Amino acid sequence: MQISLLQLISAALLALAANAEVYLNEQFLDGDAWRSRWVNSEHKSDYGQFKLTAGNFYGDAEKDKGLQTSQDARFYATSVRFEPFSNEGKTLVIQFTVKHEQKIDCGGGYVKVFPADLNQADMHGDSQYYIMFGPDICGYSTKKVHVIFNYKGQNHLIKKDIKCKDDELTHLYTLILNPDQTYEVKIDNEKVESGSLEEDWDFLPPKKIKDPEAKKPEDWDDRAKIDDETDTKPEDWDKPENIPDPDAKKPEDWDEDMDGEWEPAMIPNPEYKGEWKPKQIDNPNYKGAWVHPEIDNPEHVPDDQIYKFDNIGVLGLDLWQVKSGTIFDNFFISDDVKEAEEFGNETWGATKGPEKKMKEEQEEKKRKEEEEKNKEQNTEAADEEEEDEGEEEEEEDETEEPQEDEGDEDVLQKDEL
Repeated sequence: MQISLLQLISAALLALAANAEVYLNEQFLDGDAWRSRWVNSEHKSDYGQFKLTAGNFYGDAEKDKGLQTSQDARFYATSVRFEPFSNEGKTLVIQFTVKHEQKIDCGGGYVKVFPADLNQADMHGDSQYYIMFGPDICGYSTKKVHVIFNYKGQNHLIKKDIKCKDDELTHLYTLILNPDQTYEVKIDNEKVESGSLEEDWDFLPPKKIKDPEAKKPEDWDDRAKIDDETDTKPEDWDKPENIPDPDAKKPEDWDEDMDGEWEPAMIPNPEYKGEWKPKQIDNPNYKGAWVHPEIDNPEHVPDDQIYKFDNIGVLGLDLWQVKSGTIFDNFFISDDVKEAEEFGNETWGATKGPEKKMKEEQEEKKRKEEEEKNKEQNTEAADEEEEDEGEEEEEEDETEEPQEDEGDEDVLQKDEL
């Protein structure tokens, strides 16, 4: 039986999918059982509390349940453990969803991936981690995606600026770290950044440095243009910048004893030409810009293992929030990019549309309620104004004194006669 190329490719893809490892899949679908998996840090006594909820709007009341920060102006610290592994020689994918339904003003929405030997009950801001990844928002200036790697005990921030989502909907964040020392960041399953570890982080000293022995020759002329020595300043060039206004006249009531000596106001001189400078000509001795020669940096030692972490075993939420309400969900760690993408589509992808629709319906309902409330308030105000006007008219009628008619008075006088 002859096997086609397509069948071979399909078989290979199936084999790869079968070999895909999923180290963490946390969707909070089993109610309060999450409390037995997640460990709250006791390093501080006033950490904020997480609660399990889908929030005020969602695509699915059960599937969209996640851990939500519930107290304002608090640090949060909780973590979950999984079977330890090393990503040596394979891809590492870290993925989760974040929803800032409180319209966050300042706070973190990132995760940290720790070594398996982390003491979860003592996890805190200075606990050494392998990777920190996810959105961070504070005011108008900070709206970025953190991608921080620990290398030889030091945390290194990405040199690129990756903008995060800052609306109130759920978004999917994915970090892909490859064994060829390349990476990719995706938001909502769309690539937003990629590159190499060596180029986009300062893990290693630069490969080249300026030769400390090299110096620009003293006779090196890097002036492209020079003054024309034959050019001279015209004799009539120098004119004052300002001159007395020729149309100004001394006021008739000017008293020199009282006002001092009168002087006309100054105006810009139309003949003023500014500072004279000789014209520029090409420099016949110009050698171009001097480039400092570079040499190999003796301190640069190549390392093809920057991407590797030997003992990955804990994922934690270690962050600060001014205004609480962020929901974290769908934590997923794997060595398979396709598996992570499909997981994202099955979770976030399936509920994002209904979530947005529910939010829009709530906003429309709120808008109509406020509109109706404003109408009622305007009507009440108008009614009160009419009542006040009516009361004022009544008061005017009561205070008005009755006047006798002049004609009636004449009749009375005649009767008396």
